[in-house]
Amino acid sequence: MSELNLESFPEHSAAIILAGGTGARMGGEKQYIEILSMPMIEWTVSAFQETGRFDEIIIVLSSENIKKHGDSWNSRGIKTALAGDTRMASLRNGFGVLSNAVKYVAVHDGARPLVNAEIIYKCMAEASRSGASVPAVPLKDTVKKVSDDGKTVLETVERGDFRIIQTPQCYKRELLEKILRTAEAGRDYTDESQVLEKLKIGVKTVESDSRNIKVTTPDDIIIAEAFMKNKSQVASLKSQVSSLKSQVSSLKSQVSSLKSEMPKIRFGFGYDIHRMVEGRPLMMGGIRIPHNKGLLGHSDGDVVLHAICDAILGSVAEGEIGMYFPPTDLTIMGISSAIIAEKVLDILKRRNAKLSQVDATIVAEEPKIKPYYEEMRKTVAKIFGLSLSDVSIKAKSREGLGEIGHGEAVACYAVVSVCAYEG
Repeated sequence: MSELNLESFPEHSAAIILAGGTGARMGGEKQYIEILSMPMIEWTVSAFQETGRFDEIIIVLSSENIKKHGDSWNSRGIKTALAGDTRMASLRNGFGVLSNAVKYVAVHDGARPLVNAEIIYKCMAEASRSGASVPAVPLKDTVKKVSDDGKTVLETVERGDFRIIQTPQCYKRELLEKILRTAEAGRDYTDESQVLEKLKIGVKTVESDSRNIKVTTPDDIIIAEAFMKNKSQVASLKSQVSSLKSQVSSLKSQVSSLKSEMPKIRFGFGYDIHRMVEGRPLMMGGIRIPHNKGLLGHSDGDVVLHAICDAILGSVAEGEIGMYFPPTDLTIMGISSAIIAEKVLDILKRRNAKLSQVDATIVAEEPKIKPYYEEMRKTVAKIFGLSLSDVSIKAKSREGLGEIGHGEAVACYAVVSVCAYEG
């Protein structure tokens, strides 16, 4: 079924289902003939119930069927009315059962069990706009006018000017009342919209489905069952497709959830350099190294921790440590670089990120750093909350070149990786 505008379906609607026919061409009672193990009238009524839009449903039945099935219908909230001698008389009886609140009425043949929600919706929507509507399908075969005895072709009729009319035929209540008042007593109308033609009141056609057949002969039952099976198969396929769509949607949701839970890997690069001076302790990588010189700085001058901290801030685009510990702030003179690292880790936490790895390279001519690699690694791992296997410390010399090569300064380069989580 195509997408339907539910808002176009009029409120305070009722359906009158005419099911009082004798079934002469069927050879007997037809309303309760089973189609795919369910009485035909049940198929018809269920089509209207499934729309969920009708306040009232009235079935017009023969006196015999009212005796047999009336109580059952009433217990299900379906009203019943007694069939008359003609279609119009039956409709009049069904109309008489409507409550005063009903404003729109769909009139349907009980022997059209293949009507679907789309046809019902479109006909009711058109009736709410124009007052009266009938479902119609174009003629497929060539149409010819013949002689009174039916044996001689007189002329070919332009089939594009004609339509096969079905039900439900839908009306504003006042128009249907006018039909019932105007209809000639005793005349057996094939449908009630004929009366509006006589009154010169326009009736809008709504494109329908050729499968909405009226079951009149035994052959029609075979056709109806074939259509029903096809409809059932299509419904099953639609259900499977809907289920698959639901599964795909669920998988997309899970993937989206996993994506939000999966960290984004980011990297940061840091660099720092400090002058070597006498009279200062040499702090590198959180440990004190015995030497006659130390690193000059506003803090303890730990070039390794500074480079690592700048790399961490860079990984989450939060600047560098001088923004948080400016050299102009005399209150932090000589501050331990481990405290600087704590502040940096707090910033990282606020960004919902976690440090994963540190790789630092010290560039120094003196003292020799290699003997202190492992102690530095352990201390850096402890300060930054990492496993020892996630910390790399190494050193290079400048081979006597420049201020570092002359023992006047020490530099450090650091690269870190962090896991940043969304949100």
